[in-house]
Amino acid sequence: MAEIRLARLEQGQTKIKNVPIAVTPEGFWCCPSPVVFQKTLNKPKPASLPPKILVETKPTRVADRKPRSAAVRDDDRKGNADTSGYGASEVVHRASRPKVEKMPRKIAIEFDEAGTSDIKVVLVGKQGFSVKLSVHKHVLMEHSTFFAIKLSDNEGSSLEIGDCEDVEIYVETVGLMYCKEMKQWLMKQNVSRVLRILKVAECLGFKSCMQSCLEYLEAAPWVGDEEEEKVITSILRLQSEGIGVSPVLKRVSANVSKPHNDTLSHIIELVLRSNEERGRREMKLVVLRLLRENQNVPSHASSADICNEIIYSSCRSCLTSLLFLFQQAAETDFSDRKEPVVKQITLEADNLSWLLEILADRQAADEFAVMWSKHQELAALHGKLPIVSRYRVSCITARLFVGIGKGELLPAKDTRKLLLHTWLEPLINDYSWLRHSCGSFDRKVVEEGIGRTILTLPLEDQQSIMLTWLSSFLKVGDSCPNLQRAFEVWWRRTFVRPYIETQGSIHQQDCSIIPQFEP
Repeated sequence: MAEIRLARLEQGQTKIKNVPIAVTPEGFWCCPSPVVFQKTLNKPKPASLPPKILVETKPTRVADRKPRSAAVRDDDRKGNADTSGYGASEVVHRASRPKVEKMPRKIAIEFDEAGTSDIKVVLVGKQGFSVKLSVHKHVLMEHSTFFAIKLSDNEGSSLEIGDCEDVEIYVETVGLMYCKEMKQWLMKQNVSRVLRILKVAECLGFKSCMQSCLEYLEAAPWVGDEEEEKVITSILRLQSEGIGVSPVLKRVSANVSKPHNDTLSHIIELVLRSNEERGRREMKLVVLRLLRENQNVPSHASSADICNEIIYSSCRSCLTSLLFLFQQAAETDFSDRKEPVVKQITLEADNLSWLLEILADRQAADEFAVMWSKHQELAALHGKLPIVSRYRVSCITARLFVGIGKGELLPAKDTRKLLLHTWLEPLINDYSWLRHSCGSFDRKVVEEGIGRTILTLPLEDQQSIMLTWLSSFLKVGDSCPNLQRAFEVWWRRTFVRPYIETQGSIHQQDCSIIPQFEP
């Protein structure tokens, strides 16, 4: 290993401390590890034990270098002159910890063979410390356009670069100019550190380093959305540099002309046609969540209508299939194929409930309410099937009432009226099964939704539906939705409020006959 030398300091100068420099098999003097570097730069805390100091006793030629590290201090050299008796190239011993006020604020690093450097580059950090690099002019000019410009006009033996934001990475990036196998070195780093190196390499115009960083970022996994965002932001900044960033960007963007619509349609179709219960259930939750997140992206607004069209296309397909299955189940010889048909009815009903949930979440379920209210043939067949085969279909009706009650969809008055006349009775007939067989069924929410939907109609229609409900409730009790709150509102509208209005008009008439006295 080449010796790390300390220049003699004149009286009054700040002491310069050498930092550990690891040597790769390629002969590259890399920057100290972040921990060691920060310990050197920052103000240390008192410790109970003195640190270990690694002392180099024998210089090594570049051809014979092996991976190792060395930290050297002036007073360590003097105190360990007789270490040859150990017969080893390195000696570990204890040294007293320097006092805080005497910690060095300057660091010296020498690259390649000791004593061969021909220029000094001083990096001045914003924290008040500086790093002096003993480097080779031809190496810097060969790899960096920044140094090529600066050093071509500089006849002196030193160059100072002030206000360095990331001195540690700056040193590593300069060290990479001496590295033959940059890829192997970068493989030992993480994405965050490579992004920092890429930023410094961009400032230095170190094109080969930039390219190696991009190759690393293209192959390395990105952990989390935050890291991905950092990578993409850094890469987009390089587009104007003439560097090939396309391989990295292909991770997050495709060149296919119309990929989104076809892909979304294919995904929904795969989920709808899956027969594996657990996988289908989990993916329905995932797709619903992802579509919800897409709505918060401004660029998604232009494709919202197309997305809704895809979902409605699937709805029509499921409704057609469900009607066909109901027709099969209503036939006299249904018992011969009961099990597969019932299973398929359950699947299609579950699919429609999921699609309705997506549309309600996107505030685009009004058309679904129209489609469902007009399926009177399906509602007529509903009563001919055994309740165990049909009750899941009533979950769709219940969800529509909940959506109207919460204002998630606002269908026209005729649609609301037709929906109640067509599907409220089948829902009441299945209500007991819904309460006991559907784990996600919330009785209070459904009853409030039905009641609010009824109360959106004209008073005459409210009366017709409420009297029909009252007749059912008095017969079956808890097996029927409890709409007492809606019944009370309808009652006050029908019997109390007209009386108040009449009393108000009488009061106004009485006031009009009171003689008016002029002042």
